[in-house]
Amino acid sequence: MSERTERFVVEKSLPSARLDKFLCERFPAASRGALQRLIEEGHILVNGLRVKPTQSPHAGDQIQVHWPEAKPARAQPEKIPLEILYEDKSLLVLNKAAGIVVHPAAGHEEHTLVNALLHHCQGSLSGIGGVARPGIVHRLDKETSGCLVVAKNDETHIALAEQFAAREVEKIYQALVCGEPARASGEIRAAIARHPTHRKRMAVRDDSVGRAAHTSYTILERLYAATLMAAQIHTGRTHQVRVHFQFIGHPLLGDETYGARQNARVKELTCYAAPRVMLHAWHLSFRHPLNQKPMEFEAPLPEDFLSALNFLRVKS
Repeated sequence: MSERTERFVVEKSLPSARLDKFLCERFPAASRGALQRLIEEGHILVNGLRVKPTQSPHAGDQIQVHWPEAKPARAQPEKIPLEILYEDKSLLVLNKAAGIVVHPAAGHEEHTLVNALLHHCQGSLSGIGGVARPGIVHRLDKETSGCLVVAKNDETHIALAEQFAAREVEKIYQALVCGEPARASGEIRAAIARHPTHRKRMAVRDDSVGRAAHTSYTILERLYAATLMAAQIHTGRTHQVRVHFQFIGHPLLGDETYGARQNARVKELTCYAAPRVMLHAWHLSFRHPLNQKPMEFEAPLPEDFLSALNFLRVKS
């Protein structure tokens, strides 16, 4: 990412908002953590002064954002096989395997998708937020398989992030859930926030605490003690599909975090225990950032997902 500076004036006072969250909405390609780091390092000034991420924006504030030259990524390239559904000079779409972590983190510094992309892209990296890395525009949980789009440069990263922020990207998952929902289709509109006591979990919370979340679902196939669902997410909250299906009483098969009791019941009835959270990002569509051409992808169901389907069909 080349060094540059942007300036703008705040149009409306937001006394209950934070500067870092406000900037996240204006620059959707940058993570909140990256923006906080830029604020703390003095790369973001308000009226020419250094501020804290918690400061509230006020009408007339002049904000200067300096995007520094991207620092080399700490993660090291690794030759890890990738299933590429599409690739051009701007982006690539992957069928992510279940079990691989997307970003390096404490306890997962190696063997991540970023390590694999550093090797594959060989220097063609996005540097949004000041750190050179492949442009991971959206994420999938470690255990979730399926479609994932990656930006190769800053322009593509920014354009794709804007589509995600505007909810113009279509994301449809296939999921195996415990039990049999009564309705063939439906809408789940329930705000999601961090669980009040279990900090590694999310939960449906009151609208004053949580962020709005919307999931549409359709039953694809009724199985024995379980159901194959299509779930379209209209918002991108952490663990959204998992939390929303728990909320309607049908947590995902294999999800011990959000549905241990229901999974134990399925195992008792079928003698089947899922090897992971049975969630697959099946369909992804967006507009290509260069020519605005509609792009549509489907990732085939992985073997463990198909095995689960076949086992539960035999039992039905």
